[in-house]
Amino acid sequence: MKSPYVILDRPLITERATILADRKDLPQYVFKVAVDANKIEIRRAVEKAFNVKVKSVNTILFKGKMKRLGRSHGRRSDWKKAFVILEKGQKLDQI
Repeated sequence: MKSPYVILDRPLITERATILADRKDLPQYVFKVAVDANKIEIRRAVEKAFNVKVKSVNTILFKGKMKRLGRSHGRRSDWKKAFVILEKGQKLDQI
């Protein structure tokens, strides 16, 4: 089993993520996670790292963009975003 800190890269702190986290009924938190992590691994990693109960996990896979600098071409790496919904009454204070 992978460490939760390998699966969870970092929390994404954006305006939308802050609004979702401040909801009273079902708080929702956004993380940048490992590309090869599935929903079950993400759920277990959040529960173990933050000691909370997770209701559901939704993921989005972003494809890296093509970039160029002069004549050289490159590509940004792919990354995955996870929306984690906690059970009623649960909250992450560490973020």
